[in-house]
Amino acid sequence: MKPLIYDFSLEELQQWAKDNGEPAFRGGQIFDWLYVKRVSDFEAMSNLSKGLRQKLDEQFSIAALTEITKMESKDGTVKFLFGLHDDHAIETVIMKHNYGNSVCVTTQVGCRIGCTFCASTLGGLKRDLTAGEIVAQVVRSQQILDARGERVSSIVIMGTGEPFENYDATMRFLRLMIHEKGLNIGQRHITVSTSGIVPSIYKFAEEDTQINLAISIHAPNDKLRSKLMPVNRRYPFDDVIESLRYYQAKTGRRVSFEYALIGGVNDQPEHAEELAGVLKNMLCHVNLIPVNHVPERKYVRTSRNDIFEFQRILADNGVNVTIRREQGHDIAAACGQLRAKHMELG
Repeated sequence: MKPLIYDFSLEELQQWAKDNGEPAFRGGQIFDWLYVKRVSDFEAMSNLSKGLRQKLDEQFSIAALTEITKMESKDGTVKFLFGLHDDHAIETVIMKHNYGNSVCVTTQVGCRIGCTFCASTLGGLKRDLTAGEIVAQVVRSQQILDARGERVSSIVIMGTGEPFENYDATMRFLRLMIHEKGLNIGQRHITVSTSGIVPSIYKFAEEDTQINLAISIHAPNDKLRSKLMPVNRRYPFDDVIESLRYYQAKTGRRVSFEYALIGGVNDQPEHAEELAGVLKNMLCHVNLIPVNHVPERKYVRTSRNDIFEFQRILADNGVNVTIRREQGHDIAAACGQLRAKHMELG
């Protein structure tokens, strides 16, 4: 298997050019073809010599993803199931907002975190994605948007997998996305979401970035969170909150909390009151997510009235809170659902 060219930084491509008897600026031209002109074939890199294009083709792969399924929602959400070189499949979602287009990327094939309300964990973790395989999801999304004269305005790392368990690849992906000579996505327009991998939160605090951090919390205490998220047994609730306080002290940045509301499980007024107590005096925002129905799971959606009541209690306690607008509900756009269906058929 040839290495994927999207795995390489500008500096590495410049060095590759020099190692192959070319001036370093050829590496910059290759980078430009990949991220600015967004070609999907080395042969299209017309300002490179035929010999150099041939070397690229011999030494690298540019085809990371094969489209297996594409589903379009009436709200403009587009969900893809992409095949990888080893016959695994991953999901990528393009979401249309009034402020632009957001791409939700996947960082692992499957997931081992085990959240009991999520389809991503069905079948467990198969492998990590390389940085280039994550990059390719955004490049492919941008190629699709190019046809409409639109661009990717934001990225959310909230697809299948735990990005902080694939930390190095995730950070390399982020550096490639924000590169001013590449797609040049603004750091504040990128959000990385974790289930609370404490050592990586401390590490991320030292990265000196403006990239947003979101935490899947889903419960206001240790006992309930451990039931919903087995990862809480490895990284207890209090340790997660402590690491976030360190992150805020270090960066001064706001943290977002994702809270999936599950009917009769974590959506009662007492849960809201307890959560408000935990988050008191934290610079944060809570995103309430009415849980998606997953056929393999037994949970039900919180009623509309209970959702608004939960929001009211948090707001009355001084917590900044919103309810996530649902997108792609008609095309099973929740993480892992399309892949799970594909695995069944396979």
